[in-house]
Amino acid sequence: MSEKEFTHLTEDGVHMVEVGGKPQQRREAVASGVIHLQKETIDMIQNAEIKKGNVLTTAQIAGIQAVKKTSDIIPLCHPLNLSGIEIEFDVRESEIEAKCTCRLTGQTGVEMEAITGVSVALLTIWDMTKAVEKDDEGQYPNTRISNIIVIKKEKIWFEN
Repeated sequence: MSEKEFTHLTEDGVHMVEVGGKPQQRREAVASGVIHLQKETIDMIQNAEIKKGNVLTTAQIAGIQAVKKTSDIIPLCHPLNLSGIEIEFDVRESEIEAKCTCRLTGQTGVEMEAITGVSVALLTIWDMTKAVEKDDEGQYPNTRISNIIVIKKEKIWFEN
């Protein structure tokens, strides 16, 4: 089978790929993404003026919870025994970059978990700031999420 073939498709439909025969490896993935906000909203986040609470701490918790639930929301993802999850933010003048790092020792990669974590962290920021981001018509002309990408996927071989 070539690398370009769909491994989840069978003659009978779909299946979750068997990874039991693969060796245990230390794996890490990092994903990042950006939410664009008004400068005034960024200032409010930094000054703890958002009425819903601490935006970045809540987004960290939401992202970590999402990582742990990835196999529940993406149909053919394997449930994983994660060993570490971090969500970090780089707050800029009119945007916040989120990075999610996921680690495990296992037989399959962890990049979908990293993408899920960063996506939910950014969605949580949007949810917590939507009241101050809305314009007079109730729209969000300045708010957008962009550039969600996997910036690192690594596996390290080791002897059992």
